[in-house]
Amino acid sequence: MHPEIPQAPYLRMNGIGNAILVLDRRMTHTRVDAAMARALNAQPELAFDQLMVIEAPHRAGTAAFVEIFNNDGSRSAACGNGTRCVAFALLRGHAETQIAVETEAGVLACWREGATRFRVDMGAPRFGWQEIPLREAVPDTASVRLDGFPELPVAALLSMGNPHAVFFVNEALQARLPEWGAALEHHQLFPARANISFAVVEAPDRIRLRVWERGAGMTLACGSAACATMVAAARAGHTGRAAGVHLPGGVLDMAWRAEDGHVLMAGAVELEHEGMLDLGDFAAATHA
Repeated sequence: MHPEIPQAPYLRMNGIGNAILVLDRRMTHTRVDAAMARALNAQPELAFDQLMVIEAPHRAGTAAFVEIFNNDGSRSAACGNGTRCVAFALLRGHAETQIAVETEAGVLACWREGATRFRVDMGAPRFGWQEIPLREAVPDTASVRLDGFPELPVAALLSMGNPHAVFFVNEALQARLPEWGAALEHHQLFPARANISFAVVEAPDRIRLRVWERGAGMTLACGSAACATMVAAARAGHTGRAAGVHLPGGVLDMAWRAEDGHVLMAGAVELEHEGMLDLGDFAAATHA
């Protein structure tokens, strides 16, 4: 048992532009909650799309349990780019090239493939309406028309540990995602809200993607949305089971494995700066 220290180390990172704050609280008892997440995000030098809080492992064989917050303080069960940043943090300075981390979505295997390139096994997608979840049953989750948006084609709905709606659109409609994102995220069909993706299929192995992320808004990249889009594209016959997903922040290399249905995602991460935070100060400020 390590003695508690008053401060917790952090790494401000990004996964192809997806702003990630990795916070290691294994040496302090101070809990991170929604109010603290919002307070951390309010600091310009710490602002994030997702906050990845590293906890002591809950089960044998894993390196850590990771609690995930969006920048509005809401929780997320999965974040692919954030998990790749956590893998960077946990593997830095070690000879090992593979670890497993646990999230609310399950145990995720991660590999270091280069100094700043990491791959994560995001597990298998889920397609049942209750698994996504949806407020009510629909005939086919791969083809759902959302009430109130007659301009849009049908959406493919699925879960990658968090809910996703993927629309395959043309460039003109893709440009309107900022206009519709918040309303689609909060659509009545999604009791837990949803990540909204507008995808343009440019080739059988190339997808251009923009994402409105649940709890974060417009983002330069979203790993779980790239996974959901790859799966939806392959199911619809738009692509094969591997493709490069091009987001405003960069490219994620995606593969939907046939043998077990798992989705693998690889790409670059970047360390912007690091330091120490006194979580007690943030806790006192948010509960004053």
